[in-house]
Amino acid sequence: MPLDPDVLLNMHIDPVRRRYDWRDTALYALGLGYGTDPMDEDQLRFVIEREQQAMPTMVNVLGHDGSWMKRPETGIDYTKVVHGEQAMQIHAPLPVSGEIIAQTHIEEIVDKGEGKGALVTARREIRDAETDAPYATVWLTIFCRGAGGFGGTPKASRQPHAQPTDLPETSVTLTTRPEQALIYRLSGDYNMLHADPATAQRAGFDRPILHGLATFGMACRALIDRFCAADGTRVRALEGRFSAPVYPGEAITIDMWPQGAGQAAFAARVEDREVLRNGRFDFS
Repeated sequence: MPLDPDVLLNMHIDPVRRRYDWRDTALYALGLGYGTDPMDEDQLRFVIEREQQAMPTMVNVLGHDGSWMKRPETGIDYTKVVHGEQAMQIHAPLPVSGEIIAQTHIEEIVDKGEGKGALVTARREIRDAETDAPYATVWLTIFCRGAGGFGGTPKASRQPHAQPTDLPETSVTLTTRPEQALIYRLSGDYNMLHADPATAQRAGFDRPILHGLATFGMACRALIDRFCAADGTRVRALEGRFSAPVYPGEAITIDMWPQGAGQAAFAARVEDREVLRNGRFDFS
């Protein structure tokens, strides 16, 4: 059946309640490659319980429930879904441990045309389970291949940040670990595409690929080091578009362009292969 925008826009998605502790917070940071230098205090603040910080991009995995994409009444063919864009806005630093409630709503559906595709954007509000204080708003945009042509709006309300054309001011290269996807998936994304060779090959990849959100988190890691003196509490927002997969073990180069007070543009690549583009980073 074709994608049904009315069903999606009116869908009720049950809230997700999630309790986590410092070990979950450390495990998430290990999945971004923190701790490779056990003498680096800037890395250790995210992975050991002494004066620990939660990595801000952890909000992207807290309270996530993508089961709505698999509901037959939506018309989404889950085998043709690709993670297109991700954005987050931080309202208050995430505690190292606590309990959150996350509520997801389908915010927008864009029709790219017959035989092309559709963009579905889901917005997730993350709040403290006890006080209702807001921690973050997260936007997830999926591209549904071949699902266009249903007569919807052809242009998204959220436009990508402009990609600079000049040389970056700073470039930082972070090498991923061969087992990094196996670590990162323990934070909640158990898609076998990132763990099982046979599943990856059926999807057209030589071997399991790294989670896009791991790449997103590693870009944030480089940006925090460059603009925030490795202090994650200064992060205000991050967004970007995924353009190609990363294989565990590859080195990701994050290119950065300062753009006035409290903002920078960024992109990420593996050698000459762009993997993340139209990046925007806001910080205090």
